[in-house]
Amino acid sequence: MSDKKQFQIVDLTKGAVFIALMAIGANLAAFIPLGPVPLTFQTVVAILAGILLGKKLGAFSMIGYLLVGFIGVPVLAGFSGGFHVIASPTLGFLISFVVLAFAAGAIIEKSPRPTLLTFFMASYAGLIINYLIGVPYLYFHSNFILGLDGVQLLPIAAGMTPFFIKDLVLATFTAILAPQLLKAVNRQPHQMKAAS
Repeated sequence: MSDKKQFQIVDLTKGAVFIALMAIGANLAAFIPLGPVPLTFQTVVAILAGILLGKKLGAFSMIGYLLVGFIGVPVLAGFSGGFHVIASPTLGFLISFVVLAFAAGAIIEKSPRPTLLTFFMASYAGLIINYLIGVPYLYFHSNFILGLDGVQLLPIAAGMTPFFIKDLVLATFTAILAPQLLKAVNRQPHQMKAAS
């Protein structure tokens, strides 16, 4: 009984850590301006949440991040927060974090012995889901919420190419680092004592 409670507390702590990491990743561009493409780490942090926490806890941590942002805490991109974010053109990308974390976690969990290829599959699947949800919503927002005329999906998708390339590079590094990070996260207390 006590072990079960302990694991629950550990899980909540891990989820809270990823909420904080998402807040940092969302606003890293405010501290490191590198040209016209914002350097944000939200997508890869969400991927890591799924890989390291598992599909359920990873997805719940992303839901927690969104809820914290929606209630007004400035953890979203541009240090924004509040219910008005629901009307944002990037809402699709925000929602995708929940889905991609679940998918990345599911890919790892389905493999009894994940290989480097498994981590690449999880990372790239998460990245693709991010854009498959985010870009069409951006198109929907432009046409049906803003009421802009002549906006087409293909030019919007083409305009996201620099962002995708940046995220592809980050997702590649994430896949390479994830196996060691997963081992560190899953180490038991007695293993850490022995290592020290």
